[in-house]
Amino acid sequence: MQYRGIIYILLSSLTYAFVNLCVKYLQHIPTHEIVFFRSVISLAICVFWSKRLGLNLFGHNRKWLLIRGFAGMTALFLFFVTIKQMPLASATTIQYMSPVFTVLLATQMMGEKVRPIQWLFFVIAFGGILMIKGFDERVSYLYLGIGLASAFISGIAYNAIMKCRTTDHPITVVMYFPLIATPIMGTACVTVDWVMPEGYEWLILLGLGVFTQIAQIYMTKALHADHSTTIMPFKYIGVIYALMIGFFFFDERLPWLSIGGILIVLLAVIANTIVKSANKKLPGTQGVV
Repeated sequence: MQYRGIIYILLSSLTYAFVNLCVKYLQHIPTHEIVFFRSVISLAICVFWSKRLGLNLFGHNRKWLLIRGFAGMTALFLFFVTIKQMPLASATTIQYMSPVFTVLLATQMMGEKVRPIQWLFFVIAFGGILMIKGFDERVSYLYLGIGLASAFISGIAYNAIMKCRTTDHPITVVMYFPLIATPIMGTACVTVDWVMPEGYEWLILLGLGVFTQIAQIYMTKALHADHSTTIMPFKYIGVIYALMIGFFFFDERLPWLSIGGILIVLLAVIANTIVKSANKKLPGTQGVV
């Protein structure tokens, strides 16, 4: 299917939106504890499916699998911190700079090429993201910096996933995140801080782990299915999910500036896809993305 990478990234973004909703509700649970629970659930699911499919548990391209695990864990922890410290829409908007960093890093790490017009579309999409964010006084420079760091490290993780596209099964690639995060975040739970979840919070933590597993599998499938320059701009669609969740669940109002930013992002993403698809059809340009 020609557009399966795009479909996978859209499903991943939607599922991640539910994950962010769960994190936002668990305000009093320490961030490392949330990541720990999420990792334990994900690790259990991955080990089960790996054995069921008869996969090599520790994979083949272990260098990039380890990089994927450490980068993914760090980026997620930092992102969860920003979700707790600023409005959901703002946190998601800042983190969704990761597709830009992914493409920039891919030109160096993967040897991918980008046509000049596509760079223009990326800049326009980024401008739309800035419009969505607006001038929010609730976003401090400290947490803005943490959000940008999360986005950059996410770019490293996504490129590591692409490095493993021909060597390892998506389940194996996904598993390296909890394989790294579980012992590290578990140690933090014991030595730094621990808050016992109560009642429905256990269900939210369970849902967080399951939704994350689904989102990561679709993300990995997307990065295995096509070039980052085609699929990663569609990750911006998650900003729309965040704005809707923020409005309906946390009473985060949508200014007209944000609505204009949404339209700009969508138009830039669609334009990039049209150029990319047309470029593939031109003789002698199959390698140009």
